[in-house]
Amino acid sequence: MSFFVALQSRLASLLIGILFLCTAVLGALLVGVQRVLGWLDGQHPVLTAGSKAVARWLARHPKAISASLASLLLAGGGGAFAIANLGPDIADQPVVTITVPVAIAKLEEQVQSLDTVNLNLRRSDTTRASDTPESLLRRLGLVDAEAAVFLRNNPLAKQALRQSGRAVTAEADSQQRLIALHVRWLNKESDTFFQRLSIQRGDKGLQAALETSPMNTSIRMTGGTVTRSLYDAADEARLPDVVINQLTQIFSNQIDFHRTLRKGARFSVVYEVLEADGEPVRTGRVLTAEFNNGNNTYEATWFQEPGQKGNYYSLEGKSLSRAYLASPVPFSRQTSGFTMRLHPIFKTQQAHRGVDYAAPTGTPAQSVGDGTVIFAGVQGGYGNVVEVRHGSGHTTLYAHLSKIHVRKGQTVQKGQTIGAVGSTGWSTGPHLHFEFRVNGVHVDPQKVIQQAQALPIAPGAMPRFNAQVNQAKTQLLAAAQMRESNSQ
Repeated sequence: MSFFVALQSRLASLLIGILFLCTAVLGALLVGVQRVLGWLDGQHPVLTAGSKAVARWLARHPKAISASLASLLLAGGGGAFAIANLGPDIADQPVVTITVPVAIAKLEEQVQSLDTVNLNLRRSDTTRASDTPESLLRRLGLVDAEAAVFLRNNPLAKQALRQSGRAVTAEADSQQRLIALHVRWLNKESDTFFQRLSIQRGDKGLQAALETSPMNTSIRMTGGTVTRSLYDAADEARLPDVVINQLTQIFSNQIDFHRTLRKGARFSVVYEVLEADGEPVRTGRVLTAEFNNGNNTYEATWFQEPGQKGNYYSLEGKSLSRAYLASPVPFSRQTSGFTMRLHPIFKTQQAHRGVDYAAPTGTPAQSVGDGTVIFAGVQGGYGNVVEVRHGSGHTTLYAHLSKIHVRKGQTVQKGQTIGAVGSTGWSTGPHLHFEFRVNGVHVDPQKVIQQAQALPIAPGAMPRFNAQVNQAKTQLLAAAQMRESNSQ
């Protein structure tokens, strides 16, 4: 078969070569005839009559001559094609499968060594309010009745699993039995140490121990672009709500997030994350941030002088913080200002001695400044109320709350959540009524807040501040590059 295919290929090549050679010879012959006729016409007039007769014959039969030459060429090409197709069709040829055994050295020994290896599986989840020991273990991929009984009866395990939202990590063997279980949590959000419940399986069965360990701090950076809202941009950038709330507080004196935030605004942020055993437990402070809104760029960095309270500053050293937040509710809209208005319930003209912020029920209400809670309870038409004394004769009041998260006498920090927006008392819908008083007299909150500016950095601290600014610029550049790569 291979000899026939080779012969077929050689014959086709030979015929095509002859065809090309004949074509070349014919062309050369015609050129030569043309030159001879021209020579005869010039040098031998006697022979011109004969050549003219030949020319007239050629002119009378052009089609016949062209057809003859074309037939010659087609015959040669057809012959080559016919020879090329004399062989059998490759699609009709049988398919042969060749199997070559591969020998693996010491395969049995490898299989036996794998049988002796114990593969433990690790899974993580969080506790839920509706959890039972069985449901928690089942969600972790475990089937262990002994472990369920232990979790139900052990005092430390019962205490650790009582609250929802706590991080749980379990280790199981190939039979889905519990080998180790760890639960991590914070007693208070401000803690720098975390609690860890460790349950281990040993020779005496399952044993539980409660431990306290310091958290590690890591730095994360990201960024986003506002296409619909700042919240949507934060979700796309996987930015925790705590961080985006801090951003609005940092730039609240420069950007009106309720009215002037533009589509296409960009932000970059570098922030801390507190970790327990390598797992994030709590989001920390924003360290450096940049916000581009329209044609304006705003930058901020956190700086704390030794022995003093930290603050946010521009990269030139100007303080960005005021003594009070611009608003007690982030991402809300102001529905009533400090002015005369028609009371929505009594339908009479009355002086509105505060500012109303519309927000969904449950929205966090924040203290606008540092202070002490002097009242937390119910006040007639105000419903649930929190009142905070800030010093210098300044007090603020937060009314119509659905929940109160502080108690009388408690110290609060600027931006700390003191309750949740609601519609208690004389209210036609969920909103926060906010009042500002100076020596007991109601004043327009916006005027007081705008005037309460914090101090700039002291001249002696500028060298250390400038060194920190250089590092902040590098971090902001890296965060901006991450933002651009995420948007592509």
